[in-house]
Amino acid sequence: MEVLRPLFHVLVFPGFLFLVAFGLLASWVDRKLIAKFQNRVGPPITQPLADLIKLLAKEDIIPQHANRAMFAWAPLVGFAGVIASAVYIPMWSPTAVNFFNGDLIVVIYLLTLPAFALFLGGWYSSNPFATIGATRVLSQLFGYEVPFFLACLGPAVAAGSWSITEITRMQADGLWLIGAAPLSFVVAMIALIGKLERVPFDIPQAKTEIVTGPEVEYTGRRLALWKLTFLTETIVGSALIAALFLGGPHFWGIPFDQMGPWLGGLVGMVVLAVKILLIVFFLSLVQAAMARIRIEQMVEWSLLWLGIPALANIGVIVFITRQMGA
Repeated sequence: MEVLRPLFHVLVFPGFLFLVAFGLLASWVDRKLIAKFQNRVGPPITQPLADLIKLLAKEDIIPQHANRAMFAWAPLVGFAGVIASAVYIPMWSPTAVNFFNGDLIVVIYLLTLPAFALFLGGWYSSNPFATIGATRVLSQLFGYEVPFFLACLGPAVAAGSWSITEITRMQADGLWLIGAAPLSFVVAMIALIGKLERVPFDIPQAKTEIVTGPEVEYTGRRLALWKLTFLTETIVGSALIAALFLGGPHFWGIPFDQMGPWLGGLVGMVVLAVKILLIVFFLSLVQAAMARIRIEQMVEWSLLWLGIPALANIGVIVFITRQMGA
């Protein structure tokens, strides 16, 4: 059983099957919310699954002049990075499947792999539209990644630990770290939009300009992998923010210690799912309310209006913790 346990966590829960299923559900919630905001009906709940099955059934083509290895392996690397990051985030209890002091850095690194993989896949596809989209992916990466790291640094400094599990456990009494680092929370939410390449930061996939950008040559199973990568990254990124700022599976008054492992795990998973869906609601609201900006505007705006507040919030946290220590 001990040999099969890691495989279960990677392939079933909280890994592949859980993230794909929850990602499809979150995709439907996202599309339904945007439709409601725009006074439309929206898709049925089975539509994301039907779209995925349709892509999996289509022909998988590699362009003649593309670098076959880079083109073929890029979506697998991006998807694997997201799946691997899930085992370090508490999904149903205050303790993650795998945790150590420094796993926050590992998760942030793993969540950058989809962007780098998308850049390589688009760059080596030999399509001019994909090449432009790939350069935009890399340019945008420099815009949102620094603020996102600084935003995640706030709870780590407040908790005195680089472990997501330890940061989550610190919030067990109901004092969520959003109160200590509100600016960091706002910055993390906005930077997450950039990571997911959603409006107004969907510049690399601007359909009206470069025909879906770096993904333009992808078809069939590989295109489905890219779609799944962004769906699962939405869940993992939202779960990370929920764990760092909103207590993860914790909620006021829920005595995890007095519950059995199964009941406590089920309740914790439901609590975290509600928090993730609330973050998805925010993402949907932003997408329905805003328009796309240019790539140079995104980079300048992110570094100036996200990076500086996140850094200032860290300074405030350091000052307060030193005063409390004194």
